[in-house]
Amino acid sequence: MSYPPRASGGAAQLDVENPLMGHRDGEDGKEEEEVEEEIEQVRRYEDFTTVDWIEDALHERYARAQAPPKPNSLTARLDMLEGAPGYVWRGLRDALEEGQSWVVITLVGIAIGVSAALMSVITVWLSDMKMGYCKTGWWLSQKYCCLELGDEGEGCAEWSNWGGVEPFRWFAYILFAATFSFSAAFIVRSFAPYAAGSGISEIKCILGGFIIKGFLGFETFLIKALTLPLAIASGLSIGREGPSVHVACAAGNVIGRMFSRYDRSQLKMREIVTASSAAGVAVAFGSPIGGVLFSIEEMNQVFSNRTMWQSFVCALVATFTLASMDPYRTGKLVLFQVSYDRDWHYFEIPAYVIIGIFGGLYGAFVIKFNLQMAAFRRKHLANHGVAEAVTLATITAFIGYLNRFLRIDMTESMEILFRECEGGGDYDGLCQTSAQWRMVNSLLLAVVVRTALVIVSYGCKVPCGIFVPSMAVGAMFGRMVGILVKALHTAYPTAPWFAMCAPDAPCITPGTYAFLGAAAALGGITRLTVTVVVIMFELTGALTYLLPVMITLLVTKAVSNQFGGGGMADQVIKFNGFPFLEQESKEDEDAFFQPIANVMKKDLAVMFASGVPLQTISEIVQSTNYQGFPVVRSEEDRTIIGFVRKSELRYALERARRTRNIASNATCTFLHSSDDTGATDGLVAGPDIVIPGRQASHSRSQAGPRNSGVEAEQVDFGQYVDQTPLIVSPKMPLEIVMQLFRRMGPRVILVATEGQLVGLVTVKDVLRHEARHEARHARHGKRSAGPAGLDSPSAGSPRSPRSLPAHMRQARGTHGRTDSAQSQSSNGWAESWAAVEEGESSGNGLEIALEEGLGWAQAKVNQAMRLFRGRLNGSGSRRQPQGHEAAYEFELAEAEDRPR
Repeated sequence: MSYPPRASGGAAQLDVENPLMGHRDGEDGKEEEEVEEEIEQVRRYEDFTTVDWIEDALHERYARAQAPPKPNSLTARLDMLEGAPGYVWRGLRDALEEGQSWVVITLVGIAIGVSAALMSVITVWLSDMKMGYCKTGWWLSQKYCCLELGDEGEGCAEWSNWGGVEPFRWFAYILFAATFSFSAAFIVRSFAPYAAGSGISEIKCILGGFIIKGFLGFETFLIKALTLPLAIASGLSIGREGPSVHVACAAGNVIGRMFSRYDRSQLKMREIVTASSAAGVAVAFGSPIGGVLFSIEEMNQVFSNRTMWQSFVCALVATFTLASMDPYRTGKLVLFQVSYDRDWHYFEIPAYVIIGIFGGLYGAFVIKFNLQMAAFRRKHLANHGVAEAVTLATITAFIGYLNRFLRIDMTESMEILFRECEGGGDYDGLCQTSAQWRMVNSLLLAVVVRTALVIVSYGCKVPCGIFVPSMAVGAMFGRMVGILVKALHTAYPTAPWFAMCAPDAPCITPGTYAFLGAAAALGGITRLTVTVVVIMFELTGALTYLLPVMITLLVTKAVSNQFGGGGMADQVIKFNGFPFLEQESKEDEDAFFQPIANVMKKDLAVMFASGVPLQTISEIVQSTNYQGFPVVRSEEDRTIIGFVRKSELRYALERARRTRNIASNATCTFLHSSDDTGATDGLVAGPDIVIPGRQASHSRSQAGPRNSGVEAEQVDFGQYVDQTPLIVSPKMPLEIVMQLFRRMGPRVILVATEGQLVGLVTVKDVLRHEARHEARHARHGKRSAGPAGLDSPSAGSPRSPRSLPAHMRQARGTHGRTDSAQSQSSNGWAESWAAVEEGESSGNGLEIALEEGLGWAQAKVNQAMRLFRGRLNGSGSRRQPQGHEAAYEFELAEAEDRPR
């Protein structure tokens, strides 16, 4: 039976007499501590492996049912008190044990709120620094510098712009953008590479049981919180909402690990990380209820009522802390929080539908081409993260400065676009009728440019999110639609569909269209519905526009479903090849109704309980990537005995290697189970190797046996075998097996017929089957749509491993049941899987265009350098070619650089 982690309170368990293991006479306290540390270390999950939630639940059960404290301890004496003092002590002890989780949740919420407020203040200061500085104090942002005057920008005498005249302001703007991006990328690369990117996809996998050591560590938390303001201030088309969730989860993990109750249990830590993700969204959008719904709808597959309450309390504490610090000095939790006091009209519904269609198309477009950009980045820019970030920031600043809506920070632009025209909402002529067509052109150009910048920027090696950039794009498109509807009303005020407008009040509010556009773009990129509705409701604080938001998101969801594939987070998970099952099965897929016999692995490496040479076991452990092995009775009788994990087997081999008087050709059996030790609950406190015929297990002592000098020919590892693995029939439908993986969380499920082992299945086997089915389905649809023979593979031209992407080549070199990054890595689209299976050329439109552009640029640079060196070397020895001779040399150099 697999054993639970070793706890400090259970040290007395080792002193129980055992007829197989004998007494532990002659061992001192120091050796006991060393043995306990070794047992605890073997329970730690290895990096890039999956958690077995059933086994972790058994560990938690053991922690609750472990032996009572020592008789002479203070706790034991207090437990023996009678009367009122004993009753008070026991009630206080139970309250402390129950309240510990809420204390941890409260501390996590406070830490998340403080970190969010500090990051907001620093981000605003750095963003303003690109434009100028405050004369009274360099550490003041533009708002605080001009706070007393009530004016900002050109009219504020305390604020000075860089350079004074326009060209120098432009150069300073670009210089600061490049400096901030370089600092962020360099710090991330040097100290915490896991701090790059959004982090939501990885956190979803961690909550699903995928182990990524260091991803939620203190270094990642500190570096990401430090570099996120730098990355946002650089002007890159990235957001801070996704990284804020990563920072929040890292804070929860760091604080939770300080308490032994959470440090030893993955189940408890999953609750803390889930609650932290809810608090991260709450402080990012100023939406505590939306954060809880986000953690339910997007993050965690197994969501209990207790987890929901913890998420609610954590989000509430974090939001209250952020509101108390008031980083913007406006009373708002986020900069783009807004309120509307006007009603909407039914004739505006067609415009809402247009905005919803745009949101769905935007999400599908950005997801597809961003994944192609990610494939190009992985192939060509993996070692040039800093240069890529600086280049993108420079290009963004160079282009963005020329457009009034791209020049300012994206959250500030949303605040401007959300405003009503009355009451100070006229920014740079945004509400002027005379400038409406100029504003429409500027907004349309900003939408196109920002979309392109989001595609190439999201995923670079700095902390980056995609929520706010998408909302900014949607807000600009929505405001443009609002201006057009307002212009239509101005041109035809007596039209019948405008009859319901009040004559003495504005009829059209363009700011509400920007608000709905932001919701549509956010829903299109995340494929979320209820969460986005609640977030937008909490941003406005009014029920008036709840129905328009629902209509817009309904259209967005309908359009997005036509493209399939899930949101950006799900597509990144598929692209990176993480072993993660989606929350819902595809109802229209016949592949999930197949029996598990069509998916399971049949060529297995097994252990025979009757005996296997120790040397053979050692070779199997060293030469395979399997994370565990089924144990059967014998080579002839494949009756299932249990399952043994690789880490435990490696630990047992090390213990046997340190034990003296064991023959080099000794045989290992798996016969002595936990029932032989006298454990009535099936839980072994400290399993050990068993040497039959001896009175003690000499593996606990380095000194070796004291009663015999005869070498042992047999050793037993049966106490390390999990005798209760999940076993299903080969006829079990795949859909039911997937539900077992989702709800129970086992690492492996064995397949048996009448108790005889016939195969096993893991999450990766299911994902591999799903990917192949999608590839075949896409290939069939492609063939039925196009002429026959156009997309069929050429005969006799198999795809060479070198022509595959790097992540596919690495996956092919590993075993199918390894728990490292799986072989399902792709660009997230079924067509790419079809290309891999069929042997077609890799890459899609954007990736091919980028590769061609990179090859052309390299060829031109090499050609120019060759001509320059030739002129430099031959300047004093021979005359320079002129006229036709120079042109001929240019053509020769170009021909040499041309790919053959």
